[in-house]
Amino acid sequence: MNADVQAMGAAFAIAADVRARRRTAVSVVTAVIADIEARDTRFNSVTRILGPAAVAQAEEVDKAVAAGRDPGPLAGVPFGVKDLFDVCGEVTTAGSIVLRDNLPATQDATVVARLRAAGAVPVATLNMDEFAYGFSTENAHTGTTCNPHDTARLAGGSSGGSAASVAAGLLPFTLGSDTNGSIRIPSSLCGVWGLKPTYGQVPLRGVYPFVASLDVAGPMAATLADLQAVYAIMAGRTIDALPDVAGVRVARLGGWFASNISSEITAGIDAVMAHLGSGQVVELPEVARARASAFLISAAEGGNLHLPRLRRRSMQYDPATRARLMAGAMLPASTFVQAQRFRRWFRAQVHEALSQADVLVAPTTVGVAPRIDQPTIMVDGRSVPARANLGIFTQPVSLAGLPVLAAPLAVDGLPLGIQLIGAPDAEASLFAVAAELQRAGLLRCQPLDAGYARKDS
Repeated sequence: MNADVQAMGAAFAIAADVRARRRTAVSVVTAVIADIEARDTRFNSVTRILGPAAVAQAEEVDKAVAAGRDPGPLAGVPFGVKDLFDVCGEVTTAGSIVLRDNLPATQDATVVARLRAAGAVPVATLNMDEFAYGFSTENAHTGTTCNPHDTARLAGGSSGGSAASVAAGLLPFTLGSDTNGSIRIPSSLCGVWGLKPTYGQVPLRGVYPFVASLDVAGPMAATLADLQAVYAIMAGRTIDALPDVAGVRVARLGGWFASNISSEITAGIDAVMAHLGSGQVVELPEVARARASAFLISAAEGGNLHLPRLRRRSMQYDPATRARLMAGAMLPASTFVQAQRFRRWFRAQVHEALSQADVLVAPTTVGVAPRIDQPTIMVDGRSVPARANLGIFTQPVSLAGLPVLAAPLAVDGLPLGIQLIGAPDAEASLFAVAAELQRAGLLRCQPLDAGYARKDS
C-alpha cells in the first residue's frame, strides 16, 4: 500500500474514485466479494457474504453519483462486521448456532446504519469466538480463523475475523467489539490498526451483548486515516484537528506491563519512547487483582445473561464457552460486588496515572501469535492456554473504560503491537501520537494483498 493511500486512507481512496466516476461502487463491491470467495478459504475470516444486498446498495450509490447527489464520504466502500452487529435482513448469530433460528434483524445496528448513511457498503459478516467469550477465534461452529501472516497461527479474538480480513487485504476496514481486549489483541497479532473507544461513547443498539458494563464497539482498519474517520462516523463526532504531539505527555506502563513480554516488544516500546523524548515510567497498583476482577465481572455478567438459555439448550454451545458461562452463572453475588468495588478503586488509580501523563504506552500481548496446534503462551514461566490468557495486558485496562488505540509496530516478521491508552474522550491525543509514530516509521500496517485498492477491478 503506497504512502499516498496510507496518508489519505484506503477507504477514502476508494470513495474518491467512486465519486469521480473512475470506478463504480458496483465494480468495487463485486470485486471484493470475488476476492473473498477466492482467498478467504485460507483464513476463514468471513462467515457470510452479503452479496445481493451489497450489490443493491452499491447500485444506489452509483445512481446517486450519476444524478449529482452526494453519496457520502465513504461512497461505495466495502466493509465487514463482526457477526454480533445487526445487519437488516440477516440473522445475528454472535458466532453461535444457538441463535441461528432467530428472526432476521429488522434494522441495522446504529453504527452500521451510520456507516451506510455515509455511503459504506456492508459485504460480509466475520468470524468470532462464540458470544465473544475468548481471545483466539477458535469456534466449534464456524472453525478457527487463521492469521494471514502465518496461517499456522491464531488471529486472536474475539474479533479475529475482523482483524484477519483487514490483514489479508480483503477489506479496508471492519467492525469489532472489545470487552477485555477483543479488538486490541487480534489487531496486534494480525498487525492492523484498531480502536477501543471510550466506554459509552459509541452506541451499542443492535450489538449482541456480552458484558454490558465493559462492552465497546470500535473499528479496525488498514490505515490510521481510515481508523480515525470510521471511528468519527461510528461515534457521531467530528475531530477537526489533532493536538500538537509536542504538548502531549507520554509515559510507559511499567511493573506488570514490563514483565513476560518478548525482547522485540521491549525494543519497540523503547524506540517509541525515545522518539517521543520521554523516559517516564508509571506503575499501576494491584494489576493482577484488576485482571482477576475483569475475569469475575465478565464471567458473572456473561453467565447470567445466558443462564435462561443454558438451562434449555446448553449442549448447543461451544463446550469451552458453555463451561465458562456456567461457572460464571454460579458465582456468588458477593464475589461480583467485591469485584465491582475493586473496579471503582482501580479506576481511580488509573485516572491518577493519567494526571501524570496524557497517553500511556503498554504492550498488547506477550509476543507474536501462538500456533494453532499449540495455542498457549508463556506467563511467569508457565505455559497457559491462549484462549483465556492472551488478555493479560488488555483486561486490566478495560476496567477503567478508557480509550485505547491498538497500534502495529513496524517490525519484520510476525506482527506485534502496542496499546496507546488515553483519558476518557481523549481519542484525539491517541491519534496524534499514533500519527507521529507512523510518520517516524515506528508504526506500520502492511496488508498482504489489498485487492480493493486495484483500480482495474
